[in-house]
Amino acid sequence: MGRIAIFTDDPGWHGRQLRLAFANRGYASEYVSLTECEIALDSSSLSILIPGFESVLPDAVFVRGVPGGSLQEVVFYLDILHALKAMGIPVYNDGYAIEKSVDKGRTSFLLKNAKLNTPATWVLKDRAKALKIAETELKAGTPLISKPLFGSQGEGVRRIEKMTDLFWLTASNGIYYLQRFIDCEGQGYSDIRVFVIAGTAISAMRRRGKSWLNNVARGAMCEEIQLDDALASLAVNAAQALAMDYAGVDVIKDTYGCYSVIEVNSIPAWKGLESVCKLKIAELLADDLIDRYLLDELSGNRQLAS
Repeated sequence: MGRIAIFTDDPGWHGRQLRLAFANRGYASEYVSLTECEIALDSSSLSILIPGFESVLPDAVFVRGVPGGSLQEVVFYLDILHALKAMGIPVYNDGYAIEKSVDKGRTSFLLKNAKLNTPATWVLKDRAKALKIAETELKAGTPLISKPLFGSQGEGVRRIEKMTDLFWLTASNGIYYLQRFIDCEGQGYSDIRVFVIAGTAISAMRRRGKSWLNNVARGAMCEEIQLDDALASLAVNAAQALAMDYAGVDVIKDTYGCYSVIEVNSIPAWKGLESVCKLKIAELLADDLIDRYLLDELSGNRQLAS
């Protein structure tokens, strides 16, 4: 039986679903925190030390969470993921994909560089210039969203919609990230989460927020929607721009009916989506990891041996 490490500090519902899905494919899995891993570059046969995998490294790694911390701590956690991939261990999603998505500035750049629709965005350090940008946008009748470069579930996000709001415009660790606010079609506030696996958009839901923040963690209501070609293509191209095995792509459909990508998540939750669709997403993720990275590799080794 193969063994897979699930990197997480809080397995919860998602961890249990993954463990069951891997077991159904004949793989045991263990929950491991990246905080407990080490790099040992001595005479040991294993240079990456993972609790529960002392004698042999896992066949693959599923990244369900990367802990927060200081810059050095986060870099160290990513070093573990990079090292495992360099040693031939499949990492799903790998450290490069997580680096690209965890940094909102880099995500916005990569989306724009790939010529994908995404809101106008400014990332800078100079407060006077940030205020000037905000004033210009507000005078043109365009609200802004201020976000920390690093963060999730709406933490630290503010809407700047009138001049007096500029009083609250603060840097996040010295950096201003400003993004043009897009009014969605229809009444109230909503956005769309598209789940992408291996270059295919498998399902989508609309999230209707109690306010302009549409995070499920903040009480947004979920409803399944049908994927049209434009939405599916945009989400798939966004995931590919960040080189992700799987992704939760957040999209706004504006009052003109045009789609724009606002975020791409490399460690997306799927409990909300699964509550409104008939898919077993953990099973689809386990199947993709095993079929593309473990069975294909095994098949390739057999061909080389013959």
